[in-house]
Amino acid sequence: MKLEYKVWMLILITLVLAGCGNVEADQAAPTDEEAVSVDNYDRKVTVPEPPQSVLTFGPNTTELLIALGLGDRIIGNSLDNHSRGPLPQYEEAYNKVPELTYGPATREAVIASGADFIYGIGWEFGESGLDVTELEQYVMQTYMNKASTLEETYTEIRGLGKIFDVEEKAKAFITEQQERIADVEKRVADNEPVDVLVYDSGGEGVFTAGGPNFETRLIEKAGGRNIFDDITDKQWMTVGYEEILERDPDVIVIHDYDAPSVDNKIRDLKNHPILSELEAVKNDCFVTISLESVLPGNRMAYTVEKFAEGFQDL
Repeated sequence: MKLEYKVWMLILITLVLAGCGNVEADQAAPTDEEAVSVDNYDRKVTVPEPPQSVLTFGPNTTELLIALGLGDRIIGNSLDNHSRGPLPQYEEAYNKVPELTYGPATREAVIASGADFIYGIGWEFGESGLDVTELEQYVMQTYMNKASTLEETYTEIRGLGKIFDVEEKAKAFITEQQERIADVEKRVADNEPVDVLVYDSGGEGVFTAGGPNFETRLIEKAGGRNIFDDITDKQWMTVGYEEILERDPDVIVIHDYDAPSVDNKIRDLKNHPILSELEAVKNDCFVTISLESVLPGNRMAYTVEKFAEGFQDL
């Protein structure tokens, strides 16, 4: 009996200690934060926690993250060939961002970067760019920058606010942009819309913006009308010179980036056998804008203000 009693006591003690051990283990186990998911142009982007090591593809995406107070998270950027430099208020933070590649990001550089998140212009991905599925295998979540309307841009910014846990900053930034744009709309409301040709580059025709292009929306907010807004199936396309002559723009918006220079573009317009016949060319009705300023990002209000000023000075 005594032996049986001792055996049972040992078993009981063992069970109690084991139970206590499980309680302690449960109490000590860390609790994972709930993952955050946002919709991003028919894709679901999920992050377990706010990203810490970010790549940006495009100066507009770099500057937007800086505007949201996230510049210290960026470990590399690309496409500075599309930039004429940051806005003054972001210059110090922008210049601290390491350059991953001057032009488009390469697969090798991205994979070797150690990034956990990418915010990049949509054209950098897909058939002619980086494979999003492959990047996910390297634990790199990808968030696309590809808005064609201001509201889509606001949605992108709200998504970034949620992903990086800076929702109040994102909300405040959106409100500030909306108020500034609304002020411009009020000033130009009674003006006849200005007919605008977007001139990105020349060649076999003019590479320009179509109806769905984000730049078309900025032009409209500033009191203009893209003369090719009726082309509704293409954001960017090449149009013939005779077609431009027929539509006869009041002003030509010229994109400014690394090459060719704005001066060279204006010289080409003035020397062209067809485009030189445009009254806008004869009268130097040009508005120059850096390419990054017409891409969806943080410069919406800035660009609308700049366009409105240029259109009114004609």
